[in-house]
Amino acid sequence: MKPRKTWREKLADDKDLPKVVSIPPEGRARWKGATLVVLAPREVDALMQKVPKGKLVTINELRAALARQHDTEVGCPITTGIFAWIAAHAAVEAKGEGRKRITPYWRTLKAGGELNSKYPGGIEALRELVEAEGHKVIQKGKRFLVLDHEKALLPAEKLL
Repeated sequence: MKPRKTWREKLADDKDLPKVVSIPPEGRARWKGATLVVLAPREVDALMQKVPKGKLVTINELRAALARQHDTEVGCPITTGIFAWIAAHAAVEAKGEGRKRITPYWRTLKAGGELNSKYPGGIEALRELVEAEGHKVIQKGKRFLVLDHEKALLPAEKLL
């Protein structure tokens, strides 16, 4: 039986990515006729590492920055989310092995300023990390949002 890959091994496996694809104009996709970049995991991680303490970024900002970097109209929403999740787990794995500087995954939010409950430690851990950097987290229904997250957002062009 093949041994299971670590999160950092998953992060390092680019799987022949990035790839730029054209979405056919007759397709059913949301971005008919656009060019889309399917990102590499390390590209997503590298941008997440650039978000300084006190600042925040959304997955959509990461996608926009990477699309601009690859001269396409769209960054793939599915792979960006998956690779951010892998980067978060790889960061926790590295911390567990004694590394001091890890990817600050808690600064990467879902659209609308929502905490990503799928990140390591869940909402409680994320809330603690985000609030330790001066942000306030509020609950709206089942969602946890960073209050006034827009004021702390790092725009896509600042990530490149």
